[in-house]
Amino acid sequence: MKSWKPLFLAFALAAGSFTSAAATETKVLIVVGPSTHPPGTHEVAAGGRLMQWALTHMANVPGVQADVFYEWPKDRRVLETASTLVFIGDTFPPQRMPDTAAILKDVEQMMNRGVGLVCVHYATGLRAHDVAPDGAHPLLNWLGGYFATGTPHHKSVAKVFKSVAIRPASPEHPISRGWREFVVDDEPYYNNYFGPGENKPAANVTPFATAMLPPENPKSEIVSWGTQRADGGRGFAIVMPHFYKNWTNGELRRMILNGIVWTCKLEVPRDGVQTATPDLARFTQQ
Repeated sequence: MKSWKPLFLAFALAAGSFTSAAATETKVLIVVGPSTHPPGTHEVAAGGRLMQWALTHMANVPGVQADVFYEWPKDRRVLETASTLVFIGDTFPPQRMPDTAAILKDVEQMMNRGVGLVCVHYATGLRAHDVAPDGAHPLLNWLGGYFATGTPHHKSVAKVFKSVAIRPASPEHPISRGWREFVVDDEPYYNNYFGPGENKPAANVTPFATAMLPPENPKSEIVSWGTQRADGGRGFAIVMPHFYKNWTNGELRRMILNGIVWTCKLEVPRDGVQTATPDLARFTQQ
């Protein structure tokens, strides 16, 4: 009679490997905030689902789990196991959701333990009643800057441009891998706020993309940036896409996915994150 021990040992080793892999899986928490924009613009719920699909179907970055929530998660385990927190919505979602103070406290706790933060398009934005008179807000530290919409201390600009060139600003940074200059019809916010004084990014803030805006009086404007925080976490901001159709732009989509992967503290592949072009209708119909 054959001994059961080798079979049991093999099963135990396999089970241990599976458990180890599951325990080390990178978890991305995507939180969708409220939006009142018409179809075709913002589409924050569809954008959240699209990012979830893309992150779980990356051809060259395995082991990422992404979950979408349309309200602040009530399960503490979801917050405690997230590697990166991604926001999409009309302005910074914690400011528009019920019980803002409690949510901001949860986010602060996540940031303090080094969780990444990503804000997409309008989620980079703060309104006048969200910030102190001098512009102070935790998002400035967590993200490195924000889109100041209607605030007295600073005037950022939101305007749609039919043809704007988006250029890499830090070619050697991992977020710049695999994408090149592209032209897009979109609403890249400019004159974004990076702090008091001369409104220049802090030393720990890196510009990732710039555009010459506005066309009638152009200067180099930062439209995507990130920060390496003192707590060990990373922040990534991008002020596009306004139009939902632009998620099919491979250069733009790769930059966003590179940013999410980087904030997870994973290695961004040499050629950037590779994904198939998404079928947009698939994510608007859920």
